[in-house]
Amino acid sequence: MAGLLTPAAAKMLVGALREQHPNTPIHVHTHDTPGTGIASMIAAAEAGADVVDVAIDAMSGMTSQPSMGALVSMLAGTDADT
Repeated sequence: MAGLLTPAAAKMLVGALREQHPNTPIHVHTHDTPGTGIASMIAAAEAGADVVDVAIDAMSGMTSQPSMGALVSMLAGTDADT
């Protein structure tokens, strides 16, 4: 979707999928074109996504996936801490 998945949309989409399919793995993939990829991946994880795609820091951002380092840093100290 070229990075069009906003945090609010990620929460709504993944939450609805999780509610209807509680035992189905949910894998979220988006790009970081607008710069909201990290927030969208966190929202997706909080809504029940099992896997979110990221890219190593040097290859992340813009038309690539959100930064793995940024996501790991944002999740530090949370239930999803790596």
